[in-house]
Amino acid sequence: MPANKCAKASGAEHPTSASTSHRHSWTLRLVAWEVTRTCNLSCVHCRAAAVDKPYADELSTEECLRLLDDIARVGSPIVILTGGEPLLRPDIFQLAAYGHAKGLRMTMAPNGTLVTPEAARRMKEAGIQRISISLDGADAASHDAFRGVPGAFEGALRGIRNAKAAALPFQINTTITGANLRELPKIQEVAVALGAVAHHIFLLVPVGRGKNLEEQTINAEQYEKTLHWFYDQRDKVPLQLKATCAPHYYRILRQRARAEGRPVDQHSFGLDAMTRGCLGGTGFCFISHVGTVQPCGYLEVDCGNVRREPFQDIWKNSDVFQRLRNFKALEGKCGRCEFVRVCGGCRARAYEATGNYMAEEPLCLYEPGTFSAGM
Repeated sequence: MPANKCAKASGAEHPTSASTSHRHSWTLRLVAWEVTRTCNLSCVHCRAAAVDKPYADELSTEECLRLLDDIARVGSPIVILTGGEPLLRPDIFQLAAYGHAKGLRMTMAPNGTLVTPEAARRMKEAGIQRISISLDGADAASHDAFRGVPGAFEGALRGIRNAKAAALPFQINTTITGANLRELPKIQEVAVALGAVAHHIFLLVPVGRGKNLEEQTINAEQYEKTLHWFYDQRDKVPLQLKATCAPHYYRILRQRARAEGRPVDQHSFGLDAMTRGCLGGTGFCFISHVGTVQPCGYLEVDCGNVRREPFQDIWKNSDVFQRLRNFKALEGKCGRCEFVRVCGGCRARAYEATGNYMAEEPLCLYEPGTFSAGM
């Protein structure tokens, strides 16, 4: 942290004090791995536009095991086995068990409809530490419309019941659009009633099939209001709360903490005090079903392919990752912002809006310097 008083108080750092990548180890904390693109649902927001069919050239079992070896050489990140629908991959439990044995923290993101009692038991036995199941509506009508298949809501609830019976912890994920924004409090109530350990919200990034929802993307004012509401739930619900694809939350957290006279530390804010908004290329990456490495699933920029070079070399040396790790290179008001190190703006949203992943976040109301000058 720099020596100036404002930065210490806010947890923010001005880009002039932010170092470039060579001064950081850039610890890999989280990997989202699309183990298959095949999916039994047809979600309206799907970044991959996945359907229920085989996809050519997916990584073989042998390639997947080698990839897990390489990830373990970088560190011991959380690995999210996602898709598509990961339970449609025949060797999924083998992959989960192998990653667990390598010391990786294995999790899975099924849609819930295929989480049978047997599948829940096998996930638990394979070392899956948590699953995430999405609820994008508070009832069957809204969730099924979002997921594109009648019965998806009941299927998700059935999967959750089976996970609970197997003592497999689960969290609820919710992608927020203009269509379900008003339902968010009710969805969170459902998450509490079901016994979830966490609720993660995702602000829509209109890519893939989600491009058809551009008219449902919430505006900057709604974005800000939603994240303030989410902050207010911290002391009201027995859930771990995390905002994803919503880097402004980590600015808001510090603004609110200062207003409340609270330090931004692990005692007050848990892991939120230790992370930042956009982790793409700095602590997180995405690996596609054919081995392409990207900063995140929504930012379709090729950083290398694990079939051509070891994953650890891509993580350390990718030109795209190196650029993302240099916060001074961010453009527009993101580059001037004193919260650049804790927010960073959504690089995928910037890319979709401008074709430049280093451009300023298009859905941000904050004007750099106003927090430092006093609220």
